Amino acid sequence: MTEQIIHRASFTIEPVQPYDFHLTADYATHFNGRYLWEFYEDGVYRCVLNIDGNLVVAAMRSIGTVEAPRLDVEIAGPKLGESLLIDARRKLEWIFQTNVDLAPFYRMTDADPFLKPLAETHRGFHVPQGPSVFEGLVSAILGQQISGQVARALRTLLMESYGESLTVDGVTYFTFPRPEALVAAGVQGLREKKNSGRKSEYIVGIAEKLVSDEIDLEGLYDKSDDEVIETLTALRGVGIWSAHWLLVRTLGRPDGFPHGDLALQKALGDVANGGVRMTGEEALEYSLRWSPFRTYATAYIFGAIRSGRQSDLPMSTNKHEVVNP
Repeated sequence: MTEQIIHRASFTIEPVQPYDFHLTADYATHFNGRYLWEFYEDGVYRCVLNIDGNLVVAAMRSIGTVEAPRLDVEIAGPKLGESLLIDARRKLEWIFQTNVDLAPFYRMTDADPFLKPLAETHRGFHVPQGPSVFEGLVSAILGQQISGQVARALRTLLMESYGESLTVDGVTYFTFPRPEALVAAGVQGLREKKNSGRKSEYIVGIAEKLVSDEIDLEGLYDKSDDEVIETLTALRGVGIWSAHWLLVRTLGRPDGFPHGDLALQKALGDVANGGVRMTGEEALEYSLRWSPFRTYATAYIFGAIRSGRQSDLPMSTNKHEVVNP
């Protein structure tokens, strides 16, 4: 195989302050240095982007501060042009939420005894987003009722088996598979990659609907939260848990709240229910005080847990009293 000639171009992004690139990139890679085919090592975040069928590798690092943020970006790929670079910038700004103003959320946390410490220790942390609804939805299905470690292994195998790839500086990056690739693989192909028969059926079924234009997942960006949930939960294999996580981590909605998540229920039980895990309904009722910023509350709680900073979560010995905001 002839090695591709790789071209490079650079630009800068100036996020809305405050912006903590380290916390945001760490969260994107689940504080592991690598998540699927995203890397955050030595202060540099790297991933592959699919820009209208053209693959490029983006490398980002902070050259500013939390209060005066500035990001340096290098794009590397076989085909670079002005239009591609504009689209790459837009995609990175979306993934890293650089245009989001956290000031309204922080004003809300000032009056909340549980979120205020998190807002102070995680100042500037933005909630990174996935690059497409299809990828977010398939990832959510793969992650249902299994550990995070197993889910990561399954997603990595899926990408390496059916995704496209680009090699830059000796590292081969894989994209998430296109719907067409998963339809071609079929249920048996996904089962051979260690996925359950039921999940394989769900994923291939959704991919088939996309290929035949029966559904338009990317059109959900323009729908209301309620419309998103209604559309997604009408799909076989997609429940309210998956739909809410897509609001939080893919569609960039400020008020998603996956109240069915057991880890979230436990965290809320620790901080507001005397150490007793809340039920889903209790968690949902308690979360109303954080609306319309429940996405950030959720991410800040998980950020503290995943980074090993549970001490940032104020513990309570009292059962909660729910008061509507």
